[in-house]
Amino acid sequence: MLRRAVGGAAVVALVCTVLVGLLWALQRSLIYLPDAGPELSAAEAVPGARDVVLETEDGLQLAAWYVPGRTPEAPAVLVANGNGGHRGMRAPLARALADEGYAVLLFDYRGYAGNPGSPSEEGLARDARAARIFLVEEARVPADRLVYFGESLGAAVATGLAAEHPPAGLVLRSPFVDLAAVGSEHYPFLPVRALLRDRYPVAEQVRTVDVPTTVLYGSADSIVPPAQSRAVADAAAGLHRVVEVPGADHNDLVLLDGEDVISAVVELAEQAVA
Repeated sequence: MLRRAVGGAAVVALVCTVLVGLLWALQRSLIYLPDAGPELSAAEAVPGARDVVLETEDGLQLAAWYVPGRTPEAPAVLVANGNGGHRGMRAPLARALADEGYAVLLFDYRGYAGNPGSPSEEGLARDARAARIFLVEEARVPADRLVYFGESLGAAVATGLAAEHPPAGLVLRSPFVDLAAVGSEHYPFLPVRALLRDRYPVAEQVRTVDVPTTVLYGSADSIVPPAQSRAVADAAAGLHRVVEVPGADHNDLVLLDGEDVISAVVELAEQAVA
């Protein structure tokens, strides 16, 4: 009987070891969920937009869409996507912001939408830097007229960029405290914090970003617990406003281009870029 119990424990231990090993090896395929990319051109997706290419510091070329502002003085919104889909899915957001007269840059990370490379925390940081460089150097947008908008994982990317290159304003949609914290919510039986290579320490970094910051989230978010978004707001050095969208889940359209989202961006930009 004892021998059977010991043998059973050994099998369980072996299975757990194999499972943890697989998760270590495959974790980035669970974090990053790229899509094939948009079938439309920039102008077909967003009136007035044009297809552009971003050059990263490690030599990659990333596909992007740029919508010029109505005037040279208009704020420009750099949109950092979440971990799924492609820039075409954010076209409604770009159209709504362009209707306000803003310049908008939509881009896809490395490994997404046919772009070269493989996504990682450092890789996405490089991609965001390339997006900012395009806006400042090629589109000639003054740095003090930039607003970063980050969605979910993109909120972590935008916060990291803001810690290096502060914008006029920062909008974080459905941010998490850090990647391990949200991972632990979904895999409470695994040592997520010990396994993760990519950290995305949003709450830690936002404490160092002293620019007007709006945090926006859905009250029924089943991916990023609302309490984590509120914790990011509590940590923000330059907290401007907290917007809770009642009944909204993580991927609901109301959190893509709904009135609460657009008004939050516009309200922050009008103050930050004034």
